[in-house]
Amino acid sequence: MADRRLQVFHAVAKHQSFTRAADALFMTQPAVTFQIKQLEAQYGARLFERRPGAISLTPAGELVLSYAERIIGLSAELETRLAEMTGEMRGSLLVGASATIAEFMLPRVLGEFNALYPQVRARLIVANSESIESRVAEHSLDIGLIETPAGLPGLVSQICREDDLIVICAPDHPLAAMGAATPDILADYEFISREPGSGTRATTDAYFRAHRVEPRLLKTQMELGSPEALKGVVATGLGFAIVPRAVADKELRLGELAAVALAPPLTRSLYMIYPQNRFQTRLAATFIEFARNKLRESAE
Repeated sequence: MADRRLQVFHAVAKHQSFTRAADALFMTQPAVTFQIKQLEAQYGARLFERRPGAISLTPAGELVLSYAERIIGLSAELETRLAEMTGEMRGSLLVGASATIAEFMLPRVLGEFNALYPQVRARLIVANSESIESRVAEHSLDIGLIETPAGLPGLVSQICREDDLIVICAPDHPLAAMGAATPDILADYEFISREPGSGTRATTDAYFRAHRVEPRLLKTQMELGSPEALKGVVATGLGFAIVPRAVADKELRLGELAAVALAPPLTRSLYMIYPQNRFQTRLAATFIEFARNKLRESAE
């Protein structure tokens, strides 16, 4: 079991708030503060900069956080390994996913997995593909689902689904009347983009470059970190966006957005990533196989 003080520190660091960490841990705020003071006394270093209404990690705090994530991850792995010795499927499973996958593809997968294995405690972390890859590499996540193959050493990348990308715009936007749009045509219209670090952003940038349109020369009006925010802006008529078809399925059916095919088409692969040399628990291996099959089924 990981030191309770490290668990409390980890919660405060992730929530960036003593109050929110206390709520998440079902503790009082004074108890959380006491645990942090004890940890700071043990290490002889201040771990948080405290300012009115905000806290941030000190350099020492950043170092402690990197080790705390690994220690907590190993503690969860120990519980899982012990459970496997008794033949049970239980324990913690830390899954990271890009916003697109987490919001539109993974909820059903996690729900069905939990129904099969009710003693498994799955936790989903949502961030962009770049961040998820980094956290899997540092072993603070067991498995990641991202929109580009892993580039960091020591990670395995497996394709788990193929994904079609389309142009979306408001129904009264000039692009909506077109059957298909080339990169050259799109360069003439205002573009609503995903943020740097997003897998979708990397895919679209590569697509434009492959067809001799430099991404920095596009008429980019906004860079947004959420698929939902992106759809909301596009619906106002401010510009077009390029998204996976699954992201806009509901709005397209309701007539809130219009879809335009890309010419030539743009298809990408979604990847499941995990550490190459780290021992893989039966729980992790079971989830990898289950999620891969379910995601492929959903794409058919």
